Amino acid sequence: AWTDPRWPTLDELDRACTGPDGRPVPCVIMSFDHHAAAANTAALKLAGLTPGQIVPPNGRVGTDPATGRPSGLLVEQAAYRAWEAAPEPSPSERRGFVREALRALSAHGFTEVHDLFSQDWLGPELAELERSGELPVRHVRLYPAVEALPRVHAGRSAWESSRVQLAGGKLFADGTLNSRTALMLDTYYEPLPDAPQGRWMLAQDELEAGIRLTESLGLHLAVHAIGDAAVRRVLDALQAVATRREPDNRHRIEHAEIVDEADVPRFASIAGGVVCSVQPCHLLTDIEVLRRQLPHRLHRVLPLRDLIQAGCAPTSPRGDLPLLWFGSDVPIVRPDPEDSLLASTQRRRSDQPPAAAIAWDQRLTRTEALAAFSAG
Repeated sequence: AWTDPRWPTLDELDRACTGPDGRPVPCVIMSFDHHAAAANTAALKLAGLTPGQIVPPNGRVGTDPATGRPSGLLVEQAAYRAWEAAPEPSPSERRGFVREALRALSAHGFTEVHDLFSQDWLGPELAELERSGELPVRHVRLYPAVEALPRVHAGRSAWESSRVQLAGGKLFADGTLNSRTALMLDTYYEPLPDAPQGRWMLAQDELEAGIRLTESLGLHLAVHAIGDAAVRRVLDALQAVATRREPDNRHRIEHAEIVDEADVPRFASIAGGVVCSVQPCHLLTDIEVLRRQLPHRLHRVLPLRDLIQAGCAPTSPRGDLPLLWFGSDVPIVRPDPEDSLLASTQRRRSDQPPAAAIAWDQRLTRTEALAAFSAG
């Protein structure tokens, strides 16, 4: 376990990661937001990564500018390539991990799970747990990556049931705030040299094709978009392309951590509505980066009150699907729903003074926040 708040250097990881015989052991430490990693020399070698290497479409291997050696820092697809070089768990281990994860979520009060980057094996594993009476939640809905969706859809009859279902496909529009790759309308205070406003991670035709594909299969699209510019681009595409209007099968934007004033009403006004699926708990871990990198946009962080007033509410007077959902975002953050209840009602961590609250006027009541956890 690496408990130091700063990134370890390559030399530190090399010294720390040796076996009993003194030989180097490959080591990768994933950032909590899963968009960057630190790797030692043995892990870089195992993954075939070299200094400065670009790993399409958005990955990069960090380089120490003084020496030209790898720095050990990996971002986006470079981080995933190193992570995936590790051995996969056995089928029995994998099933045990899924079983224990579901039990942990159930213990926290969750009754429905949406897996938003589902692998091919997950549906069959869940079906086996259901058959054996070991599925502790009412429903699990799967969202594989869009490129895998046709394959998963074709084989779904082997595992799908009333409790385990294929719900849609997943795309990533931008990165994260801590990596400064969330796509913003304004420039970061300390921007990445090649991405002053973050990164757009999709070709526009890829996003539009994802919308059309999911609709053609009777499903819907979930798009990761954290920055205000990414949220706007996704809303633009949905407004231009989406044709499905059924109130129980809406497309959704995941995270929407920063939303511009002009875009708040669009979630409800776009025909059929767009679900704003947020995890307020991210505010608790993002307070420092928000204040340091985006001090001029703090008033647009998680504009929950504005969303409700614009018709994107956690309850619907018509009885159709509400438009504001809260979720856990496990494993990026811990599963305790009290974190999101705290963030949405107090807008700060519990150990901070009231003056530390971000966008205080956007707070919800606890009743409203609980309703958002039940909305989906």
